[in-house]
Amino acid sequence: MDEFVSLTAEEWRKKLSEPEFRVLRESGTERPFSSDFHAPGHEGLFACKGCGAELFASTSQFDSGCGWPSFDQGVDEGSITEHLDRSHGMVRVEVRCGRCDSHLGHVFPDGPTETGNRYCINGICLIPVSR
Repeated sequence: MDEFVSLTAEEWRKKLSEPEFRVLRESGTERPFSSDFHAPGHEGLFACKGCGAELFASTSQFDSGCGWPSFDQGVDEGSITEHLDRSHGMVRVEVRCGRCDSHLGHVFPDGPTETGNRYCINGICLIPVSR
């Protein structure tokens, strides 16, 4: 993983659109099924819209039917970080980019693969990268 990316709120606002800023920097959520990535189909990697760090491989994506891109694991250790999230009266595990600390979504222990994980990620946070 490259050096940590730290920008001011003003710098992030210049870099991101308002909807991107709301999700990545203010822990918002996009509407379900609003992303072109909610179902598998892209081949390659998905990188962070905030900093370009590689986050997920298309080979780890599956269609969970939830309306958001779902993956069973990150591309490598340190690419994503997990944090306890007690917002909105719920207890969940938030997922953030390991390089720029942008909010990506949440992880749930109900995935269908051997990892048992379902990383439910906002598609607005992702950039497809072909290999």
